[in-house]
Amino acid sequence: MQTSPRRLDPAASALAVIDIQEELLPAMCDPQPVAQNAARLVRGAQVLQVPVLVTEQYRKGLGGTVAEVASALGEFVPLEKLAFSACGAAGFVEALKTHRVRDVVLCGIEAHVCVTQTCLDLLDEGFRVLVVADATASRTRQNLEIGLGRMRDAGAWIGSTEMVLFEWLGRAGTDQFKQILNLVK
Repeated sequence: MQTSPRRLDPAASALAVIDIQEELLPAMCDPQPVAQNAARLVRGAQVLQVPVLVTEQYRKGLGGTVAEVASALGEFVPLEKLAFSACGAAGFVEALKTHRVRDVVLCGIEAHVCVTQTCLDLLDEGFRVLVVADATASRTRQNLEIGLGRMRDAGAWIGSTEMVLFEWLGRAGTDQFKQILNLVK
């Protein structure tokens, strides 16, 4: 079992946004906070120069990344996948290694399927994983809780959007702090 990161370092982190797609999001038990918090994470990652990877599961049937997240991303090329784990998307793990990532911050849907399988594969690859609970969802609250519990039991750390943003930030009194503060207000 991997150890949880004691502290996230933005220089050694990446954000992975898993399958927050047009046809999937409305079916989630509490969809709106997931899109809002994922967009906040994306914007915070951009402020702090943290790489962002985005996956889409079977885009033809499930649509693209939802507008709220896509607009936060600006120009982006999603990694398309058919495997439930993002690690099955061509270039996903390679991109993490290219950026010398140690800690992967995960958010997305569904918690008990694609997010869990991504988490488990990342842990097996030697990465440390933080799952952002308020930016992750499943169709039922029970599946969300089971997924989060499974990931925690496997060695992932469970956190929140604000926790991640302020941990990446590390200190107040900077221009980056002002930008992050505006994201969480």
